[in-house]
Amino acid sequence: MKFNLSSKAKATTVNYEGADAFNLTPEMELYTAIATTMLSDTSYEKADDRLARIQLLVPVVKPEFTAKLAVYARKQMNLRTAPVVLAAELAKIHSGDNLVSRTVEKIVQRPDEIMELLAYYQVANNRKAAKKLNKISKQVQKGLAGAFNKFDEYQFAKYNRSTEVKLRDALFLVHPKAKDETQQALFNKIVKQELAIPYTWETELSALGQQKFANEKAKDRAIAAKWEELIDSDKLGYMALLRNLRNILQAKVSTAHYKKVSERLADEKAVANSKQLPFRFLAAYRELQDLSSSFKGYITDALETAITFSVRNMKGFDVDTRVVIACDVSGSMQKPISPKSKVLLYDIGLLLGMLMQSKSKNVVSGIFGDKWKIMSLPGRDVLAKVDALYRRQGEVGYATNGYLVLRDLLDRKYVADKIMLFTDVQLWDSRTNNTSAANTMAYQWAAYKKIAPNAKLYLFDLAGYGNTPLQVEKNGVHLIAGFSDKVFDVMEAMENGANALEVINKIEL
Repeated sequence: MKFNLSSKAKATTVNYEGADAFNLTPEMELYTAIATTMLSDTSYEKADDRLARIQLLVPVVKPEFTAKLAVYARKQMNLRTAPVVLAAELAKIHSGDNLVSRTVEKIVQRPDEIMELLAYYQVANNRKAAKKLNKISKQVQKGLAGAFNKFDEYQFAKYNRSTEVKLRDALFLVHPKAKDETQQALFNKIVKQELAIPYTWETELSALGQQKFANEKAKDRAIAAKWEELIDSDKLGYMALLRNLRNILQAKVSTAHYKKVSERLADEKAVANSKQLPFRFLAAYRELQDLSSSFKGYITDALETAITFSVRNMKGFDVDTRVVIACDVSGSMQKPISPKSKVLLYDIGLLLGMLMQSKSKNVVSGIFGDKWKIMSLPGRDVLAKVDALYRRQGEVGYATNGYLVLRDLLDRKYVADKIMLFTDVQLWDSRTNNTSAANTMAYQWAAYKKIAPNAKLYLFDLAGYGNTPLQVEKNGVHLIAGFSDKVFDVMEAMENGANALEVINKIEL
């Protein structure tokens, strides 16, 4: 495995397909590795290898950058595991001030993240004795103590799970100082394991599952009634609602409750507060496609409205700006983003690309594999549009000949302003097996800039392997990483002269 750990390292390398590529700076490599990981296996890199690469990169970059990247990943990109890793790794190499404690307190947004950080801390520090968390970093301890003050009894109870590091263990280890008598009473409940059982969809359905019914019909009626009760209670969080749409439709709740579900999904404020990554809406949409419910169209329409609200503040381009959107549908993009997910990198590329198309007026869009194919689609119904493109993947093959996008524009003398590739960035030339210098992104971009000197090329990196087919931040080439619609905020900053690292460095600690 190769690691780019020095700013003086060799600038060029080869990617996983054997094509010429360029290394990234340690900061840019760490950013792309974090923004694109759920710490699961990808087409070219195992989860353990990605983690090892992150662990080796953290000591090379400035501690302040790691801290800001952790907060950016948690608060802006809404990632959970990656910020925990960064904070624990930062604690290994930095001491002497409160940088670590401030970082830890900021990234912990849910009670279970306290336990997750401690669990990772003991693994990362090779703690194998009986007291695996003995003598924990003082700054980690201080940051977690501050995090304990963020949550109420319902939140603690909801995430009080039977994991290796339990909530009670964390409390004993961290010794948080209660801010008042009420909170001290809450801490005492955690110690005595007397937290009130929370009213959640999991606990309610679990209790229902313990009951016996006269027959299947009675059981089905009880399940429908329970889902109706949960919908009425407002205790079904937005993400839980997304994940359970299939269950709700299969339960055949009342028409009034379908209406409530639809209104909740399409509520602009609820969408904004939920901070869902765009692919969550696609995952929910996909789960419904094989159902025969007469309410399926009603609910999928609400999902289309919801994803529109989720990117309401996203800026596109007006009619005077020529935009080209190219989505990678190669074989290496056919990988789930996490072991339990049905969403592929391929899906995320299509979804982000179509979101940008929906926000812009003058767009050429298409997909590339062995070849590049333009496919014009309407601007509305983003989720349905992504599925339409997904079904056409075989039309272009499964290689990664991204250079054909630029060659086509050059051949047609089409002068674009913004060219966006949504890809894992492992671009190569399947036609001559990387033997032709002309069949590269670098060559074609240099040629294209002669007819379109003001054009900008945006590489949206969805995999974070640590190299690119062109040098970034030179000759109008920019690199943006991540699964979130926040990538477009980075793009906007770039339009104003900044780059991705400057966006991260503006984060307040």
